Amino acid sequence: MNITGMSQQWVAAQNKQKGDSKCIPWKSLKNLILAHPDKKKRVYVFALSIYDLVVFPKALGYFDEVITDLFD
Repeated sequence: MNITGMSQQWVAAQNKQKGDSKCIPWKSLKNLILAHPDKKKRVYVFALSIYDLVVFPKALGYFDEVITDLFD
């Protein structure tokens, strides 16, 4: 799983198992948006967040692994 250039260690630390898929909690992405020094990457992660909320509203609070790979 990739999130706009974040290290594999960061992604592995944030990764949660929800049902039969791997997900990242919204809170982890929110913290990344607020703290990342690169403004361009913050915008990409914010766009990922909005996309996931609009396309997959039933999975509130979690971002599926498949969606995060689209934004790499």
